[in-house]
Amino acid sequence: MKVGTDAVLLGAWSKTTEGNILDIGTGTGLIALMLAQRTQTALIDTIEIDEATSKEAQENFIKSNWKNRLTSINSSLQDFHPSKRFDLIISNPPFFIDATKAPENKRNTARHSDSLSFYELIKAVKHLLADNAFFSLILPINEAKHFIEIAFEAQLYLNRKCMVKPNPTKAAKRVLMELSFNETTIIEEELTIETEKRHIYTEEYITLTKDFYLKF
Repeated sequence: MKVGTDAVLLGAWSKTTEGNILDIGTGTGLIALMLAQRTQTALIDTIEIDEATSKEAQENFIKSNWKNRLTSINSSLQDFHPSKRFDLIISNPPFFIDATKAPENKRNTARHSDSLSFYELIKAVKHLLADNAFFSLILPINEAKHFIEIAFEAQLYLNRKCMVKPNPTKAAKRVLMELSFNETTIIEEELTIETEKRHIYTEEYITLTKDFYLKF
């Protein structure tokens, strides 16, 4: 699976912690590796439902400088029952609901919500999240509105959000979100990825992500 802008944005934007971190649906481990790079002692567990992809993540972890702090677990979220709670849970979750599916099963699992509904995700996060901890994720605009409503009903509250625009002339397509058990004033941010010219990135995007690219 290719490195996606959504994952890079989330891994760079999310707050970090030196405690226990869980990456739900890690894919090949990009976000987990970014968080390992951004922290000194954090212990990062990752779960991935696809066995082959989970093995790829483990291979990437072993080859990294942070292999002793990264763990790849081949499991669905529904079957994941750890003995600890987490100070940060992060996820780039499946989000296409009732949409036309691609022919490749692995890609479907990564992008469609059939295998993990928003209700199931929120229920699991509530159970796994420590007190005063936080949950970070990224979703398209419409799906984000639906997710926030469900989360609010479950007493998981939006604390911070960042509207992500592809370029200055287009509306925001994605929302980076941070939620917790604490209901506070929502911090609102905005980020534009590219300038008017294709593949020419804004200074704000470069500043946020420069530690994770070899070049722009």
